[in-house]
Amino acid sequence: MQLFYAPDIMPPLHTLGEEESKHCVRVLRLRSGGRIHITDGRGNLFCCEITDDNPKRCTVRVVSTEEGFEKMPYALTVAVAPTKNPDRFEWLLEKATEVGVTEFLPLDTAHSERHVFKPLRGEKVITAAMKQSLKAYRPTLLPLTPFREAVLRPFEGRRFIAHCAPARSPEGKAYLPDTLRAGEAAAVFIGPEGDFSPEEIDFALANGFEEITLGTQRLRTETAALVATVMASVVNPPKRRDL
Repeated sequence: MQLFYAPDIMPPLHTLGEEESKHCVRVLRLRSGGRIHITDGRGNLFCCEITDDNPKRCTVRVVSTEEGFEKMPYALTVAVAPTKNPDRFEWLLEKATEVGVTEFLPLDTAHSERHVFKPLRGEKVITAAMKQSLKAYRPTLLPLTPFREAVLRPFEGRRFIAHCAPARSPEGKAYLPDTLRAGEAAAVFIGPEGDFSPEEIDFALANGFEEITLGTQRLRTETAALVATVMASVVNPPKRRDL
């Protein structure tokens, strides 16, 4: 299946942008009468027939539409401080998109090494990963948000904070896969290389967060965020698909 992204698609006819048209006609060598799939990134998967194989403005006709294509049975927000090396954060965006994420929330924390975040490159990485992994839902990349503002952001679901400091509660930190329940919405906060400050941890717990651990391994920021993403997917096993 060849998947293209067109957030503005309106059946029955749609003309791909110049970049997507070039990829379709010149790179994939598809011609009139050929079939491709297009997603709007909101769960709609359109099976389309090429009607004009112009490499600058390839036009297609929607043959069929599948709504809610492989919608995840859960919602996951990954809130993480961008890494000093932009490539590592882009790696996280790519791999977490492949596994399954609802939205990314970049955090500006007390120990953050980057206090400026330009989303343009990240948006392209997410789009490419969505198409490569054949998903019809495109994760949202939110603006860089101060930690306290992110904690107070309305969220319908459970909120977790992973940190390396000693547990604040007598019960200790819960292991994420043991406490997360299938089908529920979750937001997991991952700190920068210097971890969250004690004040940030206390503020999150005072506002309804649950403290968690991702295991005993020492993980980089981007690795920890990906591990949390994988753990959530394991708790919510996908249905097998045949493409």
